Amino acid sequence: MSDSRILTVRPEPGEYAWTFGGAPPVARIAPGTVLDLYTEDCFAGRVRSEKDLVSEVCEFPFLNPQTGPFHIEGAERGDTVAVHFVSIEPARDWAASTTVPLFGALTSTHTTATLQPPLPETVWIWQLDRTRRTALFRARDSDIEIELPMDPMHGTVGVAPANLEVRSALVPDAHGGNMDTPEMRAGVTCYLGVNVEGALLSLGDGHARQGEGETCGVAVECAMNTVVIVELLKGLATPWPRIESDTHIISTGSARPLEDAFRISQLDLVQWLVRDYGFSELDAYQFATQAVESPLANVCDTNYTCVAKIRKEWLPARETHRGVHDRLRETAVALLG
Repeated sequence: MSDSRILTVRPEPGEYAWTFGGAPPVARIAPGTVLDLYTEDCFAGRVRSEKDLVSEVCEFPFLNPQTGPFHIEGAERGDTVAVHFVSIEPARDWAASTTVPLFGALTSTHTTATLQPPLPETVWIWQLDRTRRTALFRARDSDIEIELPMDPMHGTVGVAPANLEVRSALVPDAHGGNMDTPEMRAGVTCYLGVNVEGALLSLGDGHARQGEGETCGVAVECAMNTVVIVELLKGLATPWPRIESDTHIISTGSARPLEDAFRISQLDLVQWLVRDYGFSELDAYQFATQAVESPLANVCDTNYTCVAKIRKEWLPARETHRGVHDRLRETAVALLG
């Protein structure tokens, strides 16, 4: 759209945020602004070869740098920020993944303490073919090579938490954050409930692709060039992050244990059906039980994240979130030309 406000942000190394809440905004934007952003990978670009071990080139807790935060004019507690992902494109021809001692779903951790030694640090460098849209896996211990399709996404999208909290960019919760769901790809709209004046929106942690659950704790991590449109829905509360695609409505829940993350996402989906689609609570519970898809997002972060999604074609023809997804989708098509 010719009248869209476009803000381009390419942070310098010292200009990233490492938390949600507690960081001053890098810019104030009006609803309807298009953000053209560069985001660095979760290692801040420091893992570049198989010899670059995270423990040696990164300094904890300075992981998961975020581009932002952005103060959204007029955003107040009880509103909802809508973030439509126009495009998510890897900024480099390579990406990195690794095992991290005491981190991941199939190893001992600091909270699941056991006697055996931690897994070793091992780095894999994935070659990205941005023309063919592939990511090349090369085994470390054999001559196996396998090409997988790229499916770029953002692991981390969020706003400042409620109750004066400051949360590490490694943590997912009701404010969003490090949810690590492959559903956060180009073409979707993410809905985030506003907790503080201006919302303070940030995003980062680009993945060229990631399997559901992010089992070892690290995806195919890469820097991204990402374009989003930011809108504001006044007076509409969103208790947990929601995602709308052209085909599904998607609720998220983040907690430990995993069962509680599952329950949060399922309950939020039931409440969404009640609020916007005309179901009673028990009817929504029954319908969701038989129709829901429940992929895992991550089972490795400080909180785990589960997803609950239902196909739109199975739902009554009703408008959700004031129809903003369809409007932003049309704007995105115009932007892409």
